[in-house]
Amino acid sequence: MNDTQRSSGPLSHIRVLDLSRILAAPWAGQILADMGADVIKVERPGSGDDTRSWGPPFLRDADGNETREASYFLAVNRGKRSITVSLDKPEGQRIVRELARHADVVLENYKAGALARYGLDEASLRQINPGLIYCSVTGFGQTGPRRDQAAYDFLIQAMGGLMSVTGERDDKPGGGPQKVGIPIVDLMTGMYAAVSILGALAQRERTGRGEAIDIGMLDVQVAMLSNQAMNYLVSGKAPRRNGNAHPNIQPQDVYTCADGDVVLVVGNDGQFAKLCEVLSCAQWATDVRFATNAQRVRNIAVLSGLLREQLLQWQRHRLIAALDDAGVPCGPINDVAGALEDPQVRARQMLLHMPHASGAQVPQIASPIRFGQAPSHAQTPPPLLGQHSDEVLAELGYGAAEISALRAAGAI
Repeated sequence: MNDTQRSSGPLSHIRVLDLSRILAAPWAGQILADMGADVIKVERPGSGDDTRSWGPPFLRDADGNETREASYFLAVNRGKRSITVSLDKPEGQRIVRELARHADVVLENYKAGALARYGLDEASLRQINPGLIYCSVTGFGQTGPRRDQAAYDFLIQAMGGLMSVTGERDDKPGGGPQKVGIPIVDLMTGMYAAVSILGALAQRERTGRGEAIDIGMLDVQVAMLSNQAMNYLVSGKAPRRNGNAHPNIQPQDVYTCADGDVVLVVGNDGQFAKLCEVLSCAQWATDVRFATNAQRVRNIAVLSGLLREQLLQWQRHRLIAALDDAGVPCGPINDVAGALEDPQVRARQMLLHMPHASGAQVPQIASPIRFGQAPSHAQTPPPLLGQHSDEVLAELGYGAAEISALRAAGAI
């Protein structure tokens, strides 16, 4: 990668050796790449990251022909350089060790202990690079009875309690366990991994010492239970699915207007009073049943019935406009297309198009991080499989003949 493409990013001085695949750890790598890090993604020769084949849909090239680049892969590998290496060959292991020698961070998501077979585990690589930040992402962490088991986002959503509080109530149509519509555990695991890496890098600046980071997806999901876990710990009552209604703050739910649904999110007593004024029901704000949030939560069945009756008389756009003017959060329920077309999303330049090696313009969702003096996203698109193998190996000192020999031997 050209240094000018990363020079202004806050992590432009950091090199990441990314041995990960699928989603959780690659998401962490993309976050680091968006901040300017040189992320070298090591993939299997021939097939690469599993997500390259997780389609359709696949990207189409400039002529409209379908490529081998699945949208799933394109979502989580922006800004990286791809090199193919066979880890089960001694020559491939040597390449990874040489890359690790010059890296600041190693990011991997193999099963616990798997990389030790190749001499690429944390202890082995630390011998050649004492300052290395070695981040391992697994389903269940490096310890405990499930440490050797594989896991996917769906399973962890179930095991970690998320599906018990997601979806409609069991006594209503459509009730029952429901997963979140995006791989939220994978994404949050990647976020925790990236934050942990940044913390370890900051610590290394002070101490000069490297660090081993152990991120388990189940740990992340349990941590993500946040207020719902605390509700249980304080009350002794396990939270249940409650549709779209908030368990602690009301009124917050989906409500139906004359021409469709809106989301109403009242966050405090002042906002509730303003809502009542807009609806010409100011008396609700002083009603002892509804005057405070605690009372509204206790009496939400009554209040919700009153609100639904009133809101059925409103057109959606008129209600949203009136509540916007009053400072009460309310909005439409967009599909993905609607969200990407929202004027605020467009104004924040959250949708990008980058020139891809296939000749196409590959769409990308931008990083939400905004720095005042640096780019907020990586400057290069997701790579083709092995696109940068020769380039990276040349940086390590390999000549053209050596690279050809490694390719012929199946090592790259």
